[in-house]
Amino acid sequence: MATLILLNKPFHTLCQFSDGQGRKTLADYVDVPGVYPAGRLDYDSEGLVLLTDDGSLQHRIASPRQKMAKTYLVQVEGRISDDALNRLRLGLELKDGPTRPAEARRINAPELWPRIPPVRERANIPTSWLELTLTEGRNRQVRRMTAATGFPTLRLVRWRIGDWTLEGLAPGTYRTQTVHLPSATARRRPGAPGQRHRKPPRQHHRKPH
Repeated sequence: MATLILLNKPFHTLCQFSDGQGRKTLADYVDVPGVYPAGRLDYDSEGLVLLTDDGSLQHRIASPRQKMAKTYLVQVEGRISDDALNRLRLGLELKDGPTRPAEARRINAPELWPRIPPVRERANIPTSWLELTLTEGRNRQVRRMTAATGFPTLRLVRWRIGDWTLEGLAPGTYRTQTVHLPSATARRRPGAPGQRHRKPPRQHHRKPH
């Protein structure tokens, strides 16, 4: 069995356990020893971060080859157009090459926790929200994609990774799930190459901090 932690990472928190500049890190919210993040989330983005003590599971979640879908709730500056949404769906050209086609749709403003500090909005410029699902994870990709369509990102919340979501998690809180791995697979330390595994149906909840 492997331990999987679902954390709602707050804004301006590093997706690592230490920092020499006094910034908040995962250690401010997770006190479980021996777990490591499976993938990254930018310092100025919020939302779901998965941590595990199993290298094979970490590889399955984080490896670009697995193409695990990740869904983001994105607030952009301006009223996003149908043309911009279509460009996101078809894939667009970035400096590091073309993106894969994404799922993109306009949504009503979601019921989220207030961001601290709040987003700086300009009174004379409207904002809009979209739901964006990607199967790749380049550096600051969502922000670069919306900027390329002419609608800069103001707030970015990762809501889902695969079948795991933020449902019921306040910022800075987490829940723990036990993942049952195939018995024939040797456990690996986080960061080591792994194999594909099934996600279990059962989970155990832990009181958040």
